[in-house]
Amino acid sequence: MKKNLGKIFLIATLFLQVSLFASTYEWSSFISKKSAYVNEAIYMKYECVFSDKAELYSIEFNPRGDYEGYRVEILRENSTIIDGKKINSYELVLFAKKAAEIDISFEAFMKKTTRESIEETVIGRDNFKKEQVVKERIKQQSFKVEIKETQTQLVGDFTLEVKKREPHVKAHEPYHLSITIKGLGDFEVIEPLVFEIAGVRVFAGEVALKKELSKDGIKGELSQKFAFVADKDFTIPKLEITYFSLKDEKEQKLVIEAIDVKVESGFVKEELLDKVDEKKWHFEISYLYYLLTFLAGFLVSKVKIKREPNMDNKDEIFYKKIDNVNSLDELMVLLVLENPKKYDSLIKDIEAARVTTLKEAKAICREFKRF
Repeated sequence: MKKNLGKIFLIATLFLQVSLFASTYEWSSFISKKSAYVNEAIYMKYECVFSDKAELYSIEFNPRGDYEGYRVEILRENSTIIDGKKINSYELVLFAKKAAEIDISFEAFMKKTTRESIEETVIGRDNFKKEQVVKERIKQQSFKVEIKETQTQLVGDFTLEVKKREPHVKAHEPYHLSITIKGLGDFEVIEPLVFEIAGVRVFAGEVALKKELSKDGIKGELSQKFAFVADKDFTIPKLEITYFSLKDEKEQKLVIEAIDVKVESGFVKEELLDKVDEKKWHFEISYLYYLLTFLAGFLVSKVKIKREPNMDNKDEIFYKKIDNVNSLDELMVLLVLENPKKYDSLIKDIEAARVTTLKEAKAICREFKRF
């Protein structure tokens, strides 16, 4: 009797487990646009709804990547159970690379544990190695989207914010400018801004980019800081960034207006060079921007220099200062304040780590001849 009850229990258990294989599922898909511009975001959603909890099913579906005519980013993936039914959803954002009719088609794999694997597990045979899984390839619904050309790679909608001070500085005092672009679009397309002004030393900070993927595309904020140093009046030229506005469906421009900066006589570089501070400071790639910010507040130089008042020759005084520096950081400060235009190539070599030792840098300094 006990044996019969055991068999009945086993059969019932097997039947319960195998009945899970009766799970059915249905895929659905959605695309937000049937036509779009190059680099415009296209939102897509794929959803698989099961008839029950479908514990034995899993899905392989990862369309993220670069394709011939477009690239795909994953916005969200989710698996949940609602009213006893398992629902897997996948939200994508697609960006077309060129004008053409593109055919969007993906595949998924449905994975489920086999009946034999369930039976082996329930019966508990000693020769059971691992659960057996079978895959079924599912070809998703395909979509055709007409991609339209634009005259500029930058597509989206943007706003510009320019932070600037009153355009009046003293000689060798930095004039600061901060530029921020906010909006919706592919910020990676925006090149770092460049200002070239004769007779003016321009220091550009690193581009800072914050971005987040959304259904409508990439929401972001790009900013860049600048410092301009000169000993006479100068003009920061007008800059324009052209983009294709999705809202207006035409080209628009972000305009940074020209700025006339008045420069008065003020700081004396030699005096700035000879001031002393014992503190050590860390030199980073954006060193010049922060260094010059310090200068604006009557900078106390970080270069440790011994003053030699009895020396009359300017070259010898300058080389003596070079001999006294203890690091590449201090040497760059000295070169920037002495004659940034003359020593531009050496400053850039030190920044790019093409010159890595203080001995080598000092030797190069002595190869320069004072004009």
